[in-house]
This record gives sequence, structure tokens and C-alpha cells, in this order.
Amino acid sequence: MRRTCSECKAINRIPVRHLADSGKCGKCKAALPPHDLPIEITSENQFDDIVAAARVPVLVDFWAPWCGPCRSVAPEVKKAAHNLAGKALVIKVDTDVLGDLAQRYQIQSIPNFAVFSGGRLVRQRAGAVDHRQLERWTVEPH
Repeated sequence: MRRTCSECKAINRIPVRHLADSGKCGKCKAALPPHDLPIEITSENQFDDIVAAARVPVLVDFWAPWCGPCRSVAPEVKKAAHNLAGKALVIKVDTDVLGDLAQRYQIQSIPNFAVFSGGRLVRQRAGAVDHRQLERWTVEPH
């Protein structure tokens, strides 16, 4: 993944396993905070790489652009990503674009949330929830 330094605007390559870590810009050495926004997944390979390599839990938001509840919960997902920075990663899977992933995890209704830890699915639930519930659910022991 790539992150732009807020100080010098240099593009830094961040290994997936370090997305939840703080780091430094390779050019100016300014602090790069942990990733704090939902990551839009563009391929099954990207999804598999993040879930397998992450050293923190991964909260997955399965959604679609036509889904009203999905759109209404999107700000809550964004808040959860911000609040979980350094403790978990939040990723978004558009089920219209990546239908094979939706089938793999038997997504029958959206929004649908899943938590992966150590590369394994540890919990999953359908329905809209607020950011506090998402945060608690993501970090609670499995």
C-alpha cells in the first residue's frame, strides 16, 4: 500500500503487515501515523493479502453502493477506522464488484460485518450498527 507524507508529500510504500503501525517518511522522516481510514478493496488478492498479513484484527464492511443502510452506516465505519487506528484495520468490500468474496463468506444481506484475526474469520454479523458497537466487536477477545 502507499501513503503520502503530510509534510513533504512523498509517497511511501507501507507493507501490509505495518499498516496499523506508526512509522516515518522515507524522505523527510516525519511521523506517519497508523492507517486510520477504511481501505477500499479492489481485488480478491488485495483482500487476502491484508487479512493474512495484518498483525491486528481486520474489520470488513461488506456493502454495495445501492444499499441505503450501507450508505447510512458508512460514516460510522469511518469513525470506527479512525478510533481503531493502531489497534485494527478497517476494510470495505463492494459486493457488486467483488461478488466472489461475498459468496466465499456467504454474504446474503448487507451491510454485513466480519472480523478476521490471524488470517481467520472469528465473527460475522449482518445489519447496521454504530461505531461504538463496531469498535467493541472488533477488539473483543475471540
